[in-house]
Amino acid sequence: MFGTNLLDRRTRPERIADQAWEQLLSAVNSAGDSVRDTARSARRNSSDLADGAGDLVGSAADEARRRASLAFDALAGRQPALPWTLLIGAALVGAAVGWAVGSAARAAGSRDDHAVDDVEFVDVDRPNSPAV
Repeated sequence: MFGTNLLDRRTRPERIADQAWEQLLSAVNSAGDSVRDTARSARRNSSDLADGAGDLVGSAADEARRRASLAFDALAGRQPALPWTLLIGAALVGAAVGWAVGSAARAAGSRDDHAVDDVEFVDVDRPNSPAV
């Protein structure tokens, strides 16, 4: 009789409590697995988000640093530097446009010279003019 199962001697409420406990442990373990999976995917997604946010914050920080430097220079009474790159670029664009307009004007002028040679002028004050 010593080999009898001790679980058989439990009362019905004890058996129900044991079954509920086993189900609870099972639910917690399965929930833990899904929580771990969710945590992994959240970690992956958050790292992507963090990279994007880091880039955004980095560019905002660069802009803030640039503006702070300009403000400090203005408070110190220093004039902002001339934007030489923009000035040189504008001069080159202006020179190119001027050259194009000049070439077009020369080409139009040379065509008009040939047209003027073909025109015969008539003196309307002379009575023996060929146009009369």
